[in-house]
Amino acid sequence: MAAKETETPAGGKAFYVTTPIYYVNDAPHLGHAYTTVAGDVLTRWHRQRGERVWYLTGTDEHGQKIMRTAEANGVTPQEWADRLVEDAWKPLWEHLGIANDDFIRTTEKRHTDRVQEFVQDLYDKGEIYKGGYEGPYCVPCEEYKAPGELIDGEGEFAGQKLCPIHKKPVEMLKEENYFFKLSEYGPRLLEFYEANPGFIQPATARNEVLNFVRQGLTDLSISRSTFDWGVPIPWDPQHVIYVWVDALLNYATAVGYGADQQKFDATFPADVHLVGKDILRFHAVIWPAMLMANGLPLPGRVHANGWLMVGGEKMSKSNLTGINPMQLTEHFGVDAYRYYFLRAIPFGQDGSFSWEDFTARYTSELANDYGNLASRVAAMVGKYFGGTLPEATAHGEAEEAIAAALAKTVGEADAQLEALEFAGGLAAVFDFVKLVNGYLTEQQPWKVAKDRSDEAQARLATVLYTAAESLRAMAVLLNPVMPESSAKLWESLGAEASLGALAEQRVQDAGRWGLLPAGSTVTKGAVLFPRLPELEKAESEKSEKPEKSEKDA
Repeated sequence: MAAKETETPAGGKAFYVTTPIYYVNDAPHLGHAYTTVAGDVLTRWHRQRGERVWYLTGTDEHGQKIMRTAEANGVTPQEWADRLVEDAWKPLWEHLGIANDDFIRTTEKRHTDRVQEFVQDLYDKGEIYKGGYEGPYCVPCEEYKAPGELIDGEGEFAGQKLCPIHKKPVEMLKEENYFFKLSEYGPRLLEFYEANPGFIQPATARNEVLNFVRQGLTDLSISRSTFDWGVPIPWDPQHVIYVWVDALLNYATAVGYGADQQKFDATFPADVHLVGKDILRFHAVIWPAMLMANGLPLPGRVHANGWLMVGGEKMSKSNLTGINPMQLTEHFGVDAYRYYFLRAIPFGQDGSFSWEDFTARYTSELANDYGNLASRVAAMVGKYFGGTLPEATAHGEAEEAIAAALAKTVGEADAQLEALEFAGGLAAVFDFVKLVNGYLTEQQPWKVAKDRSDEAQARLATVLYTAAESLRAMAVLLNPVMPESSAKLWESLGAEASLGALAEQRVQDAGRWGLLPAGSTVTKGAVLFPRLPELEKAESEKSEKPEKSEKDA
């Protein structure tokens, strides 16, 4: 986890992006990593645009679910949370190259003190009252369920009502609670949604929330009194604050709420909350209502990504479909991992993970189209010009077409990434990759090189410069998604020496033609995306088979 823990610099609001804070009842799986990588790519893209960014992730460590998991493992809840955070969550984010600016834990004093202050303010304003509640409760969701939401159990759960998400029986709870007057905020929320149509994304998520709120909201139970693993209610310590109220407030406490007003003003509210669709209502209904009640500004966007599916089931530990991301990175590499899920699945929709599809995309798009292009260009510059990038002196219509296509690609990719259309943005870049490959095929520099005339050599120089300059732009555009391979390509092009650090190159300048100066030293480095072991083996076995004779055939 490449957390920088730096202060937000002065001078305007940062572009603030959050992931959900994840329950530490188990180790992270592909679903958790999917959202976190998406946030990392989004914030790296905005950094690449020269913007100030604040990227927050973290862990949710209170609640009945954590308490029961810890008890089952013979440790205290705090010991369990400490173990999972240090041994599983933080190491995975570091492994995946997540460049978060902060990592918030809900058991930290900087969080718990501010949560109590926030809830006390609501109580003092008359937004909270004492009452009782009885109803079905899903512990994994940490949420009371409406009877109409439940599904009928089958098999071992026959005759019982189940949570539709976790497919486990709900528990009937009856306890004295404190309630937040959520029901009073329905009209204000609907008014806000209408005035800010882009607040909830995608459109399917927006429609779901609108229909939910239009049906009428009920007051929210914001405390629990049957267990003590949580933040105590400040005026009544026999109750702990409902874990979701505690959790949602991390987006404020992590950036200085009640402690550092300058940092808070420079960061809050979030520009983008990335959430799984199963926790959409908490973020699009309860969270803005809480902020309204305390007079705080509302976030810019709540974007609900879909579920990653395995065998038709949502990926989760409870459904035995959780996959450790390192199982994939060990085989495909971290950059390919970061690329695949954002390229293969439109963000906001459900998508099925497939080892076969990953292998096919890796081979076709990364190894053959992109990696092979980089290798071919470096090899030809080395072979024909001694590794020194030649000057383009015979620029013609073919090169004008490439330059125009690049400018269009940069604009399209920028617009798509801004809209969180990761698949569309990457498709635009890789369409350009294919275009440059096609350009080389048409121009056939390996044939032009055989003609030693000045005209032919000028043409050869122009073709190779055009390809290298295209790769320069690809390195910039793909750096937020695949930073390791982009850095290798940048070094191979000699761009570090001539243009400076890759991180300092601006997306909006990537489409300007001719930035990579002639005379740069181009070297053929390691292959960006090596052939996969199983494909190497298949090729080897195929080559070792004796050719069929006419008789055998």
